[in-house]
Amino acid sequence: MTTERLSARALNRATLARQLLLERSALSAVPAIEHLAGLQAQAPDSSYVGLWSRLRDFQVDELAKPLAAREVVRSTLMRGTVHLVTAADCLALWPTIKTVVERGFLGHYSREVAGLDLAAITEAGRALLAGRPRTRAEIRTALADRWPDADQPTLAYAVNSLLPLAHVTPQGLWGQQGPVAFSLLDEWVGKPVEDGISLDDLVLRYLTAFGPATVRDAQVWSGLTKLKEVFERLRPRLRTFTDTAGKELFDLPDAPRPDPETPAPPRFLPEYDNVLLSHADRVRLIPDGRRVPLPPGPGGRRGTLLVDGEFLAVWEIKGATLTIESRKPLRDKDSITEEGMRLLEFVVPEQGLDVRFGIGG
Repeated sequence: MTTERLSARALNRATLARQLLLERSALSAVPAIEHLAGLQAQAPDSSYVGLWSRLRDFQVDELAKPLAAREVVRSTLMRGTVHLVTAADCLALWPTIKTVVERGFLGHYSREVAGLDLAAITEAGRALLAGRPRTRAEIRTALADRWPDADQPTLAYAVNSLLPLAHVTPQGLWGQQGPVAFSLLDEWVGKPVEDGISLDDLVLRYLTAFGPATVRDAQVWSGLTKLKEVFERLRPRLRTFTDTAGKELFDLPDAPRPDPETPAPPRFLPEYDNVLLSHADRVRLIPDGRRVPLPPGPGGRRGTLLVDGEFLAVWEIKGATLTIESRKPLRDKDSITEEGMRLLEFVVPEQGLDVRFGIGG
């Protein structure tokens, strides 16, 4: 049999459908976060815009309340980056992903940790956090008394990277700023961190949210290596395709793969949105190969714009004005403006809202 070939546009529409970006979903926030296998969340307010773009009539409290109730948490997971996930997923993902976080820490701080007893530092951090969340500065100061000759920031990052932790509220609530405080994950969610999700189930979760995809795509999303044997083990349960370059793609048999000509409405994505960062080959969403901007800040007021499913512009809200910048004039400015006005009403619900277009993004 000839393996079906999927065009970049077919992959685009499939990914948009999995990511709830082809049509807004009626799901509430927590099931949506579970379906998406989490939202990347370095910028705390970005998750709100990410869900607003995916869910019908989404309101801030739909995320703020489960965050405050610890049903969802922010923690360092896939790719060693901060993600917003359900509490159950955080407990399951950490044991499987922790090698990624540890590898990233050791690679970045290899000189600083030379000669240090990381096991002792980890246990000291665990004792320090027991019963009380602490900021990175507090961790650094407390451990410096025991390891006065060590690089103090490294001590804090060791604790952050080698222990399963949660970023505690009010950090992560809409509009809340200030230093992040960390809690032991099991204490924060009230359940133990036990056996992690199997690699088979992790790959299936990835394909649910991001497929069809290659082995390398799954490795880029997770930060894990050597997943080829996992895909081979799963092969009897999966469908296979090829992309236009001949690379093998895997997918769930019954997952949505819409007609490539399905209309894709404009979607305003926040900074760090996973849909742009979770494939090794991003041509399905970024055909011109442009870099995804990763601006600093609390999030929610800058990001990227998908037009007909492609990343074609960047956006920023200052005051009550939304500015959209693209490298060339955009098609269908009316629908973009309508969606932009809805975004403004969500982020800055006030009078005098304005959408402007410019060239340069």
